Amino acid sequence: MRASPLTPIRKLLICPLAVLLGIFSGCAQPAEEDSLPFSTWFPIRLGEETIEVQVAHLSREISRGLMYRTNLGRDRGMLFYYDAPRKMSYWMRNTSIALDIGFFTADGILREIYPMYPMDERPVKSRREDLVMAVEMNQGWYANNGVGVGAGLDLATLRKCLLQRGVETSRIPF
Repeated sequence: MRASPLTPIRKLLICPLAVLLGIFSGCAQPAEEDSLPFSTWFPIRLGEETIEVQVAHLSREISRGLMYRTNLGRDRGMLFYYDAPRKMSYWMRNTSIALDIGFFTADGILREIYPMYPMDERPVKSRREDLVMAVEMNQGWYANNGVGVGAGLDLATLRKCLLQRGVETSRIPF
């Protein structure tokens, strides 16, 4: 059986639709699936140490953080990235791993470190208001590795990690 040819009316309806689909598909942002997933571990230098971090930058990833995990590797942690400076506040809801949290400014410098205790819902607040990153590591990691206030993150590597996670170039100040 042969398909019937398109009538002039069908052509008039289909052509504008095809043009609109072509225009809008060409303008679309890259799909989130094109970036590496939240579960990806990235090696990065922090002070003189190399750690592996998962990078949280979407609000749902930041909200979830390390909740519901029962362990974290020795040199593994989570890096939370914000595109605008802020005062930070974290808690340990549904988090059973004792952690330390380090707060960083946009120049990659560690400015504050605080202990955080399992399931403790009292907020751990920063003193500074110009912070853009936080890194959670197992409790004692910073002290045990000689990484203190003034240590720096490798910003060149961090930039690559953020781009691979789908953060837009315009949202990365370094």
